[in-house]
Amino acid sequence: MYNSLSPIRSLIPVLVVLIVLALVPAMGPSNRMLSLAISAGINIVALYGLSVLFGQTGILSMGHAALVGVGAYAAALLARDTGIGFWLALPLGGIFAAIAAAIIGIPSLRVSGHHFVIMTFAFGQLLTIVLTNGGDYTGAATGLDLQLPVNFLGTRADDLMPYYFVVLAFVTLSAVASWAIINSSYGRTLRAIRENEKLAASLGINVGRQKIGAFVVSGVFAGISGVLLAYFLRHISPSQFTSFPSIYLALMVMIGGARLLLGPIAGGILVAFLPEVLNLDPVESRILYGVCLIAVILLLPNGLIAGAIDGWQKLTRNSTRKQPGTPATNAEHASEAGR
Repeated sequence: MYNSLSPIRSLIPVLVVLIVLALVPAMGPSNRMLSLAISAGINIVALYGLSVLFGQTGILSMGHAALVGVGAYAAALLARDTGIGFWLALPLGGIFAAIAAAIIGIPSLRVSGHHFVIMTFAFGQLLTIVLTNGGDYTGAATGLDLQLPVNFLGTRADDLMPYYFVVLAFVTLSAVASWAIINSSYGRTLRAIRENEKLAASLGINVGRQKIGAFVVSGVFAGISGVLLAYFLRHISPSQFTSFPSIYLALMVMIGGARLLLGPIAGGILVAFLPEVLNLDPVESRILYGVCLIAVILLLPNGLIAGAIDGWQKLTRNSTRKQPGTPATNAEHASEAGR
């Protein structure tokens, strides 16, 4: 799907959508809608990492929320124990999550497929247990509060409106970084592994090392997302990073389309706003997510955006064939005349 468009052309639709999203505050949204938009943006940052791992390498992780948790707890602990604020916590949260991802990625040298999915799921459960039993250091089941403000150019940026633009800036950076990875030789290497591991290995590609590298890259995105989440919520707890959030992240990237640059944005926005638009309670939302996932797997395996593009291409092809004077129409008339 990426190869069907030139690298620059594949980036243009994303930039257009981001420009539209930058105009959202001018419409005067309520605090509730703005909070949902910020939450969606934070998820989208993590989804771009998951799209590199799943969409490009073909590795599905059910512990991605745990990596987000590593970044979030890194930010909270750094703020509490060292006074390190938001801007320095961002790269450090990404680094800590990348290290955790490298540790998780090592078993990928020996297992693959559903066995690896189970291992990532187990990592998420293990992290939850460690954080819950961490005593005063991790805040146990209660979690940690984060008091430091987000300062930008000498002013506070942790109110909803300015923080929306901070998150949108990181969504933009994540999209551009993902685009650069996809269109690099490294991205082509990951896709070769996704298509055929044995063939990739026969061509001299170190499959194990590249898999770990993809997991590390996804960890950086997840860690930064975790820092953004911690400074948005101002309170984090182990329950926020259990298996269910990981499943939601996987659902978002599948619905939007893991192999399309616009996929994480579409999936993140849809999953965040659809229950609100339909006025669903949490239980009904989970049922809706399950139905959406089944529908996407059966009907649109490449995601909604890819399905929409394919549908549009088929529609335009059919309309072109029906226009008089086209080669296909002329051939049909000639055939009828010959009869």
